[in-house]
Amino acid sequence: MNRLSKADVYSVFGDHDSMRGRLKVSEGSVHLGGISEYEQKLINANRIIIVACGTSWHAGLVGEYLIEDLARIPVEVEYASEFRYRNPIISEKDVLIAISQSGETADTLAALELAKSKGATILGICNVVGSTISRVTHGGSYTHAGPEIGVASTKAFTSQVTVLSLLALMLGQRKGTIERSRYQRLLHGLNEIPQKVERALQTNTLTEVIASKFRDSRNFLYLGRGYCFPVALEGALKLKEISYIHAEGYPAAEMKHGPIALIDEEMPVVVIATKGPSYEKVVSNIQEVKARKGVIIAIVTEGDVTVKEMADYTIEIPEIDEIFTPIVASIPLQLLSYHIAVMRGCNVDQPRNLAKSVTVE
Repeated sequence: MNRLSKADVYSVFGDHDSMRGRLKVSEGSVHLGGISEYEQKLINANRIIIVACGTSWHAGLVGEYLIEDLARIPVEVEYASEFRYRNPIISEKDVLIAISQSGETADTLAALELAKSKGATILGICNVVGSTISRVTHGGSYTHAGPEIGVASTKAFTSQVTVLSLLALMLGQRKGTIERSRYQRLLHGLNEIPQKVERALQTNTLTEVIASKFRDSRNFLYLGRGYCFPVALEGALKLKEISYIHAEGYPAAEMKHGPIALIDEEMPVVVIATKGPSYEKVVSNIQEVKARKGVIIAIVTEGDVTVKEMADYTIEIPEIDEIFTPIVASIPLQLLSYHIAVMRGCNVDQPRNLAKSVTVE
């Protein structure tokens, strides 16, 4: 893969189009036209329920952290396939957000129809204009990521998290639950995401070298804390989907509650160890892995020294506010999965047994 131009970055990862016309830094505002009519419903909601499957579920987890952090509204994230069958308690004061790249995911559609029948307000986040979810919801936002050719979602994740970031910022500002100085700082930070993604893509050559070391591994463990826990889940899913290597994502602190038994010199452990409130705790988790001869591949913030001294391999990404780390940190993990899959002779666009849009149970 050659170094991508800025136009290529926007085309491949979709974040710029997800923000276009919605993020107005000069005005200090966020506007989501398809949701504005339901703004008060969101602000006054008893809770927000996010339903999704696969990669969209991981984006929903990031959304939970974002909305609770910035807007102080309780959020629950549910697998759509489980939610639809467990007789959930839903009221008219609940808001359900359905996330789906295709807008046709069968389980997600069934979940939102169930909540709709019980009087909840239903919003959608999807990519395909005119899709079923966009038609049956009360309102929502398109991600505007453009066609994603590969079955395994990449820009779907980053663009969904971008829209959820905009939503959380909008709600936090309207509710007054976020300080003005932080709000302005986050607006500028989100506006810089495409440039940060472009820099993250420059890790491609290094990531390819690291991939060559682990192409024949049979298992991987991915660890993250806070906002980076869903990134660990998504990184593991990408590796499973396109390289057919078994991988598991865990909250880093949960490693000692079972998965630590798996760690030896044959177990690559990918740790998202970027700067943030949990950084020192993650460093401690890395030390636990190294004490058991685990091999560490660390995603770190540019200029990191501490983790670099402990890890076997490090990939640096640009410094960014913790809440936007999932968008940028996911890039090298996608590249790692891509290169390992290619080296193993796998079809990265059409992995076995998978479909781009899951329209059956």
